[in-house]
Amino acid sequence: MPLTATTRLDIFADPVCPWCLIGKVELDRALESHPDHPFVITWHPFRLNPQMPRQGMDRVAYLRAKLGDQAEAAGRALADRAAGLGLTLNPSPREPDTTDAHRLMHWAGLEGAQDSVMEGLLRAHWQEARDIGDTETLVSVAEAAGMDGPVTARLLASDADRDEVMRREQHARQRGVSSVPTFVVADTHAISGAQPATLWQQVIDEISAASR
Repeated sequence: MPLTATTRLDIFADPVCPWCLIGKVELDRALESHPDHPFVITWHPFRLNPQMPRQGMDRVAYLRAKLGDQAEAAGRALADRAAGLGLTLNPSPREPDTTDAHRLMHWAGLEGAQDSVMEGLLRAHWQEARDIGDTETLVSVAEAAGMDGPVTARLLASDADRDEVMRREQHARQRGVSSVPTFVVADTHAISGAQPATLWQQVIDEISAASR
């Protein structure tokens, strides 16, 4: 008997986090191998750089400030992991403020389009060298996911739901989320980091066995 999608999988992520890209690809592959998986997935806001200026900053300067001499080694490790998944990285030269990207994800949640929007944001930032702090980019991502472009543009031009996104992020931090990606299964089990597809396949199998 096919599983019923009744198990919550809450994902705390930021599209500028490279391991969120890797983690989503790995999770997606596990879900594709188990099309009757039990997960009901909700994406939640968590900004890696809450102090980022609204106009963003040069990515190289940002990485040097954050990682110092380790920046180059970290970049190689990321490229190697991505290549192992068949991904070619071409990141944006701008490190953006992702507040508006998270507002878009909030609205996508109301329309059942979160997964498509997150995929679009990750692809735009990490593979298409686009600035996801830019309204035009965000509107194009929204439209590609089936959302209304002009409505999205009007919302982005306002402060709509900015406080709600901040509230949800603060709630996540209060719950103990301190890094992304963080996955919470059934509001009980937290799994941090970009886990391989095999782990998710095992989790799905265990949930399936327990439901029999």
